[in-house]
Amino acid sequence: MRIVIAPDSFKESLSAAQVAQAIARGVLNVLPDADVRCVPMADGGEGSLDAILAATDGQRCQARVHDANGHHCLADWGLLDDHTAFIEMATAAGLERIPVPARDPRSATSFGVGELIIQALDAGARTIVLGLGGSATNDAGAGLFQALGGRLLDAGNRELAPGGAALIHLQGLDTSCLDARLGGVQFKIAVDVSNPLCGPHGASHIFGPQKGASPEIVQELDTALGHFADVIARHTGHDFRNMPGMGAAGGLALPVRSFMQAVFQPGVELIAGISGLDAHIQHADLVITGEGRMDAQTLSGKTPVGVARIARKHNVPVLALAGSLGTGYQALYAAGIDAAFSLAPGPVTLEHAMANAAMYLEHRTTDCIRLWLLGHRRGNM
Repeated sequence: MRIVIAPDSFKESLSAAQVAQAIARGVLNVLPDADVRCVPMADGGEGSLDAILAATDGQRCQARVHDANGHHCLADWGLLDDHTAFIEMATAAGLERIPVPARDPRSATSFGVGELIIQALDAGARTIVLGLGGSATNDAGAGLFQALGGRLLDAGNRELAPGGAALIHLQGLDTSCLDARLGGVQFKIAVDVSNPLCGPHGASHIFGPQKGASPEIVQELDTALGHFADVIARHTGHDFRNMPGMGAAGGLALPVRSFMQAVFQPGVELIAGISGLDAHIQHADLVITGEGRMDAQTLSGKTPVGVARIARKHNVPVLALAGSLGTGYQALYAAGIDAAFSLAPGPVTLEHAMANAAMYLEHRTTDCIRLWLLGHRRGNM
């Protein structure tokens, strides 16, 4: 009997690999001889690098780069055996790196993400995958563009200051010094949202407030990013601001799509492909997935639904486990999840639930497998 375990992380509690291991223990409590296959997953945001490295023989690399506030930091990235580099942008420019009092989306820069791309080029990468999510930035990839050799110039032909707010002063672009190696690399962008760059559903309005932007700053940044998109469109002849997903990570993908012809792909699909999830599920009897919280928003490109789509293709039932089930989670049943359960056995504090998530995952999995096995046996009678 094969059971595939393909969860996302439980944010601020357990990595995807730790979640998978806890679930595996619960399965083996009931079925000690089962063929249990752990395939840690992610959707392109935080934890994606760990999931990729856990599912492949990739090498974890580390580089000294700049964080979103321009301070030096150490950031991890991954190099896989097929010369693919995986860069989780949050390792360099993530919100969790910046203390709350120091967060300022007007000046936060994605420069460090560009520095990681340079590291990948130096290592001989031929494909670079950018996982977007968890960013502290709202600069539409301006810092990334500068790190790769591009210049952003004001009316006096001076280089712009870091951050999205400065883009309102942009008058011209200089791409003559962009790293020549970029032309020989395929870029892929893993996203878990479909927001455009600008407007009421764009990067600034939807994600700016969680990065510290007031309503006034949100409007300032939205206008500045729109101006950046205007200048790039005049320079390239292409306007990608309304492409679904362009608003992810503060618009980081705008120059990568505009100048490096990057292709977008739902993060969960891309990571599933790298991890070989389809092959694992093809002959499985059951798939178990999950994430920290599942609700109606899980339908918007999150890991459990992406895993369920693959399982449905092979007619394999899917069980989902979550730290909590929120409003509208029942909609997940139509998306291919056959049953969903929360973990806590009774009223507990959030802190207690997070500290004991591994134990709860194991216990709830044991309960669910016993129930599933009962139905499985009766179905074969």
